[in-house]
Amino acid sequence: MKDTENVQMTEALAPIQDMVRACIQCGTCSASCPNAFAMTDTPRRLWRMLQAGETQAVLNSETFALCSACYSCTLRCPRGLPLTDAMNALKQVVARKDALRFASGTLFYRNFMESVRRHGRVRETEFMYLYLMAMKNPLLPFRFAPLGLKLFSRKKLDFRLPSGGDARMDALFHKVRELENTP
Repeated sequence: MKDTENVQMTEALAPIQDMVRACIQCGTCSASCPNAFAMTDTPRRLWRMLQAGETQAVLNSETFALCSACYSCTLRCPRGLPLTDAMNALKQVVARKDALRFASGTLFYRNFMESVRRHGRVRETEFMYLYLMAMKNPLLPFRFAPLGLKLFSRKKLDFRLPSGGDARMDALFHKVRELENTP
């Protein structure tokens, strides 16, 4: 990482470091996390890396990407630290720096929410179609074909192609965008 990029990342991580500065490394966050088993570093280790200023190690970790924002860590933290907010802020900082690394996750989320916006719930077949088309990888559908066929054979999927929907959720989604000040 170049020196200027390193300085920028250090500055971007400073507010998050402040959020976890009082962490006593008790491990309650890691023990409470339902996704800790799959993380590259436990939440406790991530907070320690932040406290120590290990910018590159924090950026290379995938811990924050696997946080499901269940708030278990925040609720159980004996110091009352806003750990879920810190994880969310870390996700945003890293996503801005390394957008390509999280492109598939971003597309997944956007297409999931588009299906919910259009129908008031996710329509799995439409969602999969939208996501796979957005990924622009012609081989990707073949990777999921066995699972799709299995779900279809058990009548867990309804085979309907994308539709315009009835826009029942448009007002709600518009209000959220307004509150978040997003386009």
